[in-house]
Amino acid sequence: MATQLIEPARVRKLTDAAPRPGDYVLYWMQASQRAEHNPALEYAARQANELKLPLLVGFGLTDDYPGANLRHYRFMLEGLAEVEASLARRGIGFTLRHDDPDRTALALAEDAAAVVVDRGYLRLQKQWRQTVAESLKGECAFTQVEGDVVVPVELASDKREYAARTIRPKILKHRDRFLVELKPTPLDRDAGGLSIPDGLDLSDVPALCDSLTLDRSVGPVSQFFEGGTTAAKTRLRSLLDGGFRNYSAHRNQPQTDDLSYLSMALHFGQISPVEAVLMTLERFPEGENTEDFLEEAIVRRELTHNYVHYTPRDYDSYSALPDWARTTLAEHSGDEREHVYTREELENAATHDDYWNAAMREMKHTGYMHNYMRMYWGKKILEWTNTPEYGNRITREINDKYFLDGRDPNSYANVNWVYGLHDRPWTERPVFGKTRYMNANGLRRKCDIDGYVEKVDRLVERAEG
Repeated sequence: MATQLIEPARVRKLTDAAPRPGDYVLYWMQASQRAEHNPALEYAARQANELKLPLLVGFGLTDDYPGANLRHYRFMLEGLAEVEASLARRGIGFTLRHDDPDRTALALAEDAAAVVVDRGYLRLQKQWRQTVAESLKGECAFTQVEGDVVVPVELASDKREYAARTIRPKILKHRDRFLVELKPTPLDRDAGGLSIPDGLDLSDVPALCDSLTLDRSVGPVSQFFEGGTTAAKTRLRSLLDGGFRNYSAHRNQPQTDDLSYLSMALHFGQISPVEAVLMTLERFPEGENTEDFLEEAIVRRELTHNYVHYTPRDYDSYSALPDWARTTLAEHSGDEREHVYTREELENAATHDDYWNAAMREMKHTGYMHNYMRMYWGKKILEWTNTPEYGNRITREINDKYFLDGRDPNSYANVNWVYGLHDRPWTERPVFGKTRYMNANGLRRKCDIDGYVEKVDRLVERAEG
């Protein structure tokens, strides 16, 4: 496959201004938290060389990102510690500021000749970029560079897509020309001479977490999943070296471990989806396993980015469901439920269903859950809560609280999938209406569900030991 710098479709000018005199080019890192295969970083490096300036990377760290807790911060900061070390080896400066991301960007932009930022799809991320763009308008070049999907969202489609089957041909039309290796750009000017006030110290991540005012209700899970690019690539290589030949057969077998475990690294931008796919294609250029992996890594994931981008007002709400789903759920909202549980009972895995309880325990103790069990987990919350609106809300809140990859386009879309998003009407049933139904008998037919429960028991024992 070809090697090129940055595809023009990834680049968007957020101001009309030209570069100005300054001490450095600033890359405001936010979504793409990595020093490898990062189009925004390489675009900024190229611009720094053109302007004969060093490159500075700045990251704004706020204690109160909505829905985030100690589990999320620990994983993210482990990744940023690796970023700082990797950038230093390339002669690129890095500063971690204890401030809102947009305020950090504007403070560092005061001495910048030009500013580059990566792409964010959620409301708050878009708001930060808009705030900075409005402040820099007419004063400083400000460029956004997409690096966290394979095919840029607007290029793939100009509207919210109905399902994977509608977006798939649009993505496949462009996919291969975006699967290109991105080499690091050597920097002509070293950032060692820059006079930048000291930022937060990443040399001791646990100590840094202790110094922050964080929600500590959910603890870190570093014994299962370490943050950072190296750890993410190690997890992927483990799959490619081991169980990838069983990937298609085991995708819906939760008792197995033939998975990439990349979702949390993709959430924080610690690995490029392009690089992950290229690593896979290098080892397994064709076959059913490869096609299924690319379907999950590109089509299914980028369908969720399409969803949040074209549903900006309420992608994280029940109101974003398709009309047919809200109608059928409303018609069955008053149906009698055999079991009804409180949120506390659900979080404590205190239901009558040992399979569901195992899934909840996996989530709480590891920050992850096998994707097949995520579907069952969500469907049962719909069934076991008083109203679909309430079930939808607490499904999303529990999801975001415990999963390392929560608060993400995938999370918002997948929670709403439980309630009919990106799906079609099925046979009508009590409580579910025409939304898709799942039950314990289906688990027993399709997988070794008791083997999954035993696997979770071992994971919990490890977590508590």
